[in-house]
Amino acid sequence: MPHPHPSGKQLWRLRDFITGFAALLEQRPDEPAILADGGALLRQLVAHDDWLPDEYAQPHPERYQQFLLHADSAQRFSVVSFVWGPGQRTPIHDHTVWGLIGVLRGAEQAQSFAWQQERLQPVGQLDLLQAGQVEAVSPNSHTLHDVHQVSNVFADRVSISIHVYGANIGAVRRSVYHPDGRRVPFISGYSNSTLPNLWDLSLEQKSS
Repeated sequence: MPHPHPSGKQLWRLRDFITGFAALLEQRPDEPAILADGGALLRQLVAHDDWLPDEYAQPHPERYQQFLLHADSAQRFSVVSFVWGPGQRTPIHDHTVWGLIGVLRGAEQAQSFAWQQERLQPVGQLDLLQAGQVEAVSPNSHTLHDVHQVSNVFADRVSISIHVYGANIGAVRRSVYHPDGRRVPFISGYSNSTLPNLWDLSLEQKSS
């Protein structure tokens, strides 16, 4: 096993995940294979809560945070940490691309929505996702949904989930939806202006 970063974090876990996911996409799999095999890689990553740098795990008192951890140079995928303060939630929103969500810390719950009789309606049960679990979203699947609302299960502590999307998600034109179904376009951007330095391997070698 590689040595920890001088910060004490096992950054190699994220580095291995990124290289593994890129290798998966090099095989040009179809979307179901990406979600299945990529989901297995994400499950391995969120099985250990010892690698996310502290600066990308900080809550905001008023809103959830969306920290970019990695964007593929061809924008085939991006990796984001979502940090949920106590009781925080998203609006109802879509993604327009496939996505994988793995809970690293705490727990979150999601309600899916679908258009029924020209109205946006909740579908299925409220899904509870606990630490170590992974789920998928997609606009291209009959069994998955692309529109949902996500919230922190806990009213007294932070939850963190790691998301992987089939694009540079902070630059994707998407929509949020009001309860009456009214659609409002948005581009999310990111909460951070710097990325974790995963590639200075000299730091890990010096710590050995």
